[in-house]
Amino acid sequence: MELKTRGTLFREFFSAEPAFRWRQIVCALFDPTLSGWGSVTTLSKFLRNELSAHVSWMSLREGMVLRSRNGDTEKALLECSDGAKIETVLMRNARGHWSVCVSSQVGCAMGCTFCATGRMGFSRNLSEDEIVDQFRFWQYRLRQTGEIVSNVVFMGMGEPLANYESVRAAVRTLIEYAGIGPTRITVSTVGLLPAMRRLLDDPLWPPVRLAVSLHSADSATRKRLMPTSFDRFLDELVAWTTEYFLRHGERRRHLTFEHILIRGENDSLADAEKLARFSRRVGKVKVNLIPYNDTSNPYRGSESASVTRFAERLREVGVVATVRKTMGNDIAAACGQLAAKKSE
Repeated sequence: MELKTRGTLFREFFSAEPAFRWRQIVCALFDPTLSGWGSVTTLSKFLRNELSAHVSWMSLREGMVLRSRNGDTEKALLECSDGAKIETVLMRNARGHWSVCVSSQVGCAMGCTFCATGRMGFSRNLSEDEIVDQFRFWQYRLRQTGEIVSNVVFMGMGEPLANYESVRAAVRTLIEYAGIGPTRITVSTVGLLPAMRRLLDDPLWPPVRLAVSLHSADSATRKRLMPTSFDRFLDELVAWTTEYFLRHGERRRHLTFEHILIRGENDSLADAEKLARFSRRVGKVKVNLIPYNDTSNPYRGSESASVTRFAERLREVGVVATVRKTMGNDIAAACGQLAAKKSE
C-alpha cells in the first residue's frame, strides 16, 4: 500500500485552511530548532493538536548511527513507519562542508554485481517525505555543532530515476525550503534511459547535477557488471547526451560519468583508452573515478598505482578526470556498501 505523504494528509484533513498554511508547515519542518508540531508556535494550538493527531513530524525513526574512525563520515540506519530499513550517510569534505547521501528506494532492482544494495533486491520506493526526512535527520544532528548541510547526493540505496515522481518532488522541496541550490544537488542513475529522456521534456525537473554510472565503455564488460545494460546502451547514451547539451548547454558542467575501478575487470590502460574514446564522442564530460569498496564479493579494488595510471591516461588525451576520495569504508558507508544492516 502506498504511504500517504504529509502533503496528501494535509489536503485531506485541513482542506479549509488557507493556501499559505502549507508553506508555514513545511518551513517549520525545516527549522532544526523545532522538535515537533507542539513547538510550532506560528500555528494555532488547535491546528498543532490536529497535526499531531493526523500528520507525522518525522517519517523515519533512528535505529543506529555509526561514525568513521577519522570522524569525516557518519552512517545512520533508519526505520520507516512500515518497518522497512534504509541507510543514509553524512560526509565532510576537506573544506569542512557537509554532504548528505540519501536513499531513494528500499533495496534496488538494478542488480549491479559490485553493489551491496543490488544484492538486497527491491522492496519498494521511498516517499517524498522519507527522502526529505533523511536530510532533516542530519540537519537536526548538525544543529548541535552549529553546522549545516551544504550538498545533497542521491547516491544511497536504490535507483533514483526508477522513483521519478518522489525524487523530483523531494528535490524541489529541498531547493525551495532547505536552501540547497540546484547545483548543490546531484542525482545519480545507472543510465535509466526512458526516465532520462523524460526529464529532458519535464518543465518540473530542476536543473540539478546528473551523474551517470558508466563503469565501462566496453559493452560486454558493462553488461557483465550491470545487468540492466544492453548492446546499444553506449550509442543511446551518446544520443541522449547530445540532446541534453542541445537543450541545456548551460548545464554541460553539471553532467558527470561515474566509473568504478575494479581490479582486473575495468581498470586496465585498454579500458582507459576505450573510456577516452567514448568521452570524445560525447564531448567534454567530466569522468569521476571511484575506487571500488569491498562488499563481500569476489571483486577487489584496483591498486593505487592502477588508479593513478588510469586517471593520468584520461588526462593525457584531454578528459577531465577526478578520483573520488573514499570516505566511510570502515563503517560500510562508502559507495556501493549500503545494505541496511543492523551491525557492522
